[in-house]
Amino acid sequence: MLNSAIAERSAEKVVAMQRSLLRNVGHVEESMVVGFPFEVPAEYADKPLLKGRATVQMTIKKVNEDFDILGTIYKEGKLTMVLDGYTAPVTAGNFVDLVERGFYNNTPVVRSDGFVVQVGRPDTKDELYVDPVTKVKRTIPLEVFAKNDKAPTYGLTLEDDGRGYAATKLPFSVNGAMAQARNEFEANTGSSQIFWFLFEPDLTPAGRNLLDGRYALFGFVTEGDFFLKNFGVGDLVVEAKVVDGLENLVQPGK
Repeated sequence: MLNSAIAERSAEKVVAMQRSLLRNVGHVEESMVVGFPFEVPAEYADKPLLKGRATVQMTIKKVNEDFDILGTIYKEGKLTMVLDGYTAPVTAGNFVDLVERGFYNNTPVVRSDGFVVQVGRPDTKDELYVDPVTKVKRTIPLEVFAKNDKAPTYGLTLEDDGRGYAATKLPFSVNGAMAQARNEFEANTGSSQIFWFLFEPDLTPAGRNLLDGRYALFGFVTEGDFFLKNFGVGDLVVEAKVVDGLENLVQPGK
């Protein structure tokens, strides 16, 4: 089927097949895993960890109009996202924990530029999430998993690690690839902001988009990604909830 799509030179069909293959490969990989395949560094033991996969569903809404998708009108959009803790346990765990806390409910889009859509900016001066109970600011390290490695690299980009050529296990190769936002010049400044990549095969080919190996990709939108290109600044995430895999979230000290 993928070869057929390539032969037809259909970018849309290729991307759809890529998404389907990624989802199916993920199921196969998960069935083969016995225990968690690597140890997360002890210095990150105070972070929520996703030791497995989880599924999050999100309801999104435009503020001043409805979604118009190729002439079909939607009052609200629905996104289904599969998060991969086998590749990015710290990053995915942070997101799942914040979803469970209700942090993303009724939060606005803060960036939508045709390249990415970004949400999750907290109402703090330094844009870092603060735990409402402990009053402690939360940051997480950059977490990038190179294709031939046995565990993620933490705290620096693959380029800074001298491996800018290396492919990553999760590539920015489909519309709706999810990653952790951070300060461009400081690796370990991830907190609550995440972004979705708006993939254009002709403009941002995988491995040549300045994102692979530089940002922590931790999941993909598997349903509803077509809403993202119409999701603009000021539009809202109405609700986000974990619908599967919550048992894989490991809280600090447990």
